[in-house]
Amino acid sequence: MPPITELTRIEPVHLDRLDRQGIFTTGLLLEVSETPTRRQTLADQVDASTNDVLAWRDEALMLNLVGFGPLEHTLLSQAGFEGLREILDVTLEEFRARIARAGRELNLEIPSDLTLESWWEQARTLEDE
Repeated sequence: MPPITELTRIEPVHLDRLDRQGIFTTGLLLEVSETPTRRQTLADQVDASTNDVLAWRDEALMLNLVGFGPLEHTLLSQAGFEGLREILDVTLEEFRARIARAGRELNLEIPSDLTLESWWEQARTLEDE
């Protein structure tokens, strides 16, 4: 599981507070924010809003896609995908096109069509998380 320091939506003050709560991986963050009650509890513990916790959770879900690492995070961020919700809002064709454009802009290798399709499909599987 990626460390929560890889999440771009968490402010440093909240990273420190999450660390004090023993939450240092995206997997732990997903576990402690699984239900609305847990999200509210976490928000109260780290002095954040439930919308903040939802945004962190959304990005954490994206970071936990199979075969996803820091370069892929950069690529998807450049393409305007900050979390799972943005992936869910586009068709597979648009997802591929935006990733290809971002790859050209950053001069990064574009993942294979099979990988992109896998991420897009995993996003749909995780939609109810």
